[in-house]
Amino acid sequence: MRATSALSVGLLVHTCANALLLRRPDLDPPAVAGRVSVLLPVRDEAHQVADCLTAVLAQERVDLEVLVLDDASSDGTAEAARARAGDDPRVRVLTGSPTPPGWLGKPWACAQLAGRAAGDVLVFVDADVRLAPRAVAASVHQLRRTGLDLVSPYPRQRAVTPGERLVQPLLQWSWLATLPLRLAERSPRPSLSAANGQLLVVDAARYRAVGGHRAVRGAVLDDVALVRAVKAAGGRGGVTDGTALATCRMYDGWEGVRDGYAKSLWSAAGSPGRSLALAGGLAALGLGPLVGALAGSRAGALG
Repeated sequence: MRATSALSVGLLVHTCANALLLRRPDLDPPAVAGRVSVLLPVRDEAHQVADCLTAVLAQERVDLEVLVLDDASSDGTAEAARARAGDDPRVRVLTGSPTPPGWLGKPWACAQLAGRAAGDVLVFVDADVRLAPRAVAASVHQLRRTGLDLVSPYPRQRAVTPGERLVQPLLQWSWLATLPLRLAERSPRPSLSAANGQLLVVDAARYRAVGGHRAVRGAVLDDVALVRAVKAAGGRGGVTDGTALATCRMYDGWEGVRDGYAKSLWSAAGSPGRSLALAGGLAALGLGPLVGALAGSRAGALG
């Protein structure tokens, strides 16, 4: 118990240091020079694509083109997107082509979007994300001001059900507690990489130079794989604070949480054994100090 308690304290100190050093956006950014492409890969998102587009089209201080790619939806997603876009000339709704051998669906959708984009900066946004009015301008300004090639502004995670509230905080904790964020921005080591594809902002020239999503076409966690590819090619990138820029409700209940993390944890760890070890480690760090405190209190009462 003492070991897990000591490790928990160490991780707490590291988390606090990271929280102080975490890059935060300028919430009053200047107007963005050049065009920015906002790219939405969507599949079966008819219930929320309009709300996502509403927030995207309300962006301030930026010249946008908005590309929506419908990836074989069966629920009328494309129709919902077109209805919301209306005659807005900034929006194009595209129909995705079948996924080629060797590709996963999300990287292929993103690759098709990027191939049609004309912007100097590419902003990938998931349909469950709601952007603040200056989110794109602030993110692009941060990208250019810091000299980074890729930034992943981490949205504020909305958790409604008990299962979501139990698990979702581990998202931010996982990288705040374990990654030296400023070092991770430039380190080519794969283990020192974090990103969140809910909102991903990348310099278009650097994206194409590293091969874009073709370079990560078989990756389940294509967001993390993309930042690794950027850094492996000599670029810089990583996670920044996006809580004032966007919100996201990633899952809508325990089943979604369970199934989603079963897939992503397996991929992040690299094997079933490592996944179990990682889950066990998280449980030990989270519960160890509490169990130790309760055991100590009981021993004191009995002694």
